[in-house]
Amino acid sequence: MQENEHLLLAGLRPYFVMLLIDFMLSPKTRKNDGALTRPRISIPLSETPVTLEEQSSSPTPAHSLVENPNLPSQSVRSRCLPWLASIVYPLARNLVLPVYFRRIQVGGREHFPATGPVIIAATHRSRWDALMVPCAVGQDVTGRALRFMVTADEVKGVQGWFIRRLGGFPINTRQPTIAALRHSIDLLQHGEALVIFPEGNIYRQSASLKPGLARLALQAEASQPNLNVQIVPISIQYSKPLVPWRSAVEIQVGKPLNAAEYSAEHPKQGAKRLTEDLEQVLRSLSGCCQ
Repeated sequence: MQENEHLLLAGLRPYFVMLLIDFMLSPKTRKNDGALTRPRISIPLSETPVTLEEQSSSPTPAHSLVENPNLPSQSVRSRCLPWLASIVYPLARNLVLPVYFRRIQVGGREHFPATGPVIIAATHRSRWDALMVPCAVGQDVTGRALRFMVTADEVKGVQGWFIRRLGGFPINTRQPTIAALRHSIDLLQHGEALVIFPEGNIYRQSASLKPGLARLALQAEASQPNLNVQIVPISIQYSKPLVPWRSAVEIQVGKPLNAAEYSAEHPKQGAKRLTEDLEQVLRSLSGCCQ
């Protein structure tokens, strides 16, 4: 038994060393850490928060956010450390989730795109959802790193340290800043998979979707010809609303919606129709889970 423990510690030692090095080289001092950021611009710009509703009512076209060179995103950064993801996600899949839940069923993985920009639109029923999405379509399953858009209150302390290094970044859901939206579009332009909970909060039952996801998808689509953003609906349903010990979980991955099919319309009308279609698909997937 002691020999096995020594072997385990010896195997984990390199990861602890890398963790220490990464902690010492914080994002504030690191010159080039692979984060998706834009060069600092000398022209001053007001960072007044702007809501997505305000953007839609403005006469400025939807693509203005992503074509204006004076809208920097250096204040929002994110990166996904492969070595950390290779520990956390398999640990959750093979130990944490099987111990807590009596059954986890995943269907529809074949619908998940292997390449290209993706927005994962998942229902939000529990804090466990942050582990259920990677369990269904995470890097150790699909080979694709997931970048989570997380409420600013969650990205604090030790939890925030892990979130930022597992590809997450904060956003104020009530008043999203231009920088956070710009960073989201940057990720999609680089072909990343972005996770958003479009209901905006945890709801025990189905709730109406907020329009922000659809607007973001259409703004990204307008930013680059033939970007082809795919919105993948994912339904997560628990056997009991409060998700007690030994609950069961069913996850359904739906067929993607193509943002380009909604971009020919006026941005406001296209976003409204995309939101309605996505909500209908999610409700249909949730019905299949019950």
